[in-house]
Amino acid sequence: MIAIGLAMDAFAVSLGVGTAGTAKTLRSKFRMAFHFGIFQCLMTVVGWLMGNTIAGLISSFDHWVALVLLGYVGINMIRSGVGHRPEKCLPDPSRGRTLVMLCVATSLDALAVGLSMAMIHTPVVVPSLIIGIVCLVLSGIGLFAGTKLSETFGKRMEILGGLILLGIGIEIVISHLA
Repeated sequence: MIAIGLAMDAFAVSLGVGTAGTAKTLRSKFRMAFHFGIFQCLMTVVGWLMGNTIAGLISSFDHWVALVLLGYVGINMIRSGVGHRPEKCLPDPSRGRTLVMLCVATSLDALAVGLSMAMIHTPVVVPSLIIGIVCLVLSGIGLFAGTKLSETFGKRMEILGGLILLGIGIEIVISHLA
């Protein structure tokens, strides 16, 4: 259940990216889903290794980092969807800086889960692998579902995808401030 919960952000981002139509090939979709899974897995391990030594530092700003990263990509998707600089707004999200930003933004919660696992002395190898695999599968499903929606509804789905990313960022901030 934890793995599914952690993968929901990556699923929603994948759905949004799929609607943008910028991850066009099977290879780029797999690359993106694979990286989401790897980041979820590794961030869980990193959080576990860090233990509870810096939990206070991370929890004080991780939600703002996620908002900025998701907001940046979301706003660019919306701009592209309304026709503003269509070629320069959103590069291939399965490569480079955009991929790293999306992976980090969606895996910050996995870092916190790893921290909590260390605090309750839970082994990390099997849970982190399960978290990574579930994230990879759900991200792939999101990418393909978003592509199908984009084929049906066109540019409007790119705008919706950007709004979804912004909404996720805002939801993360609200849930951390509450």
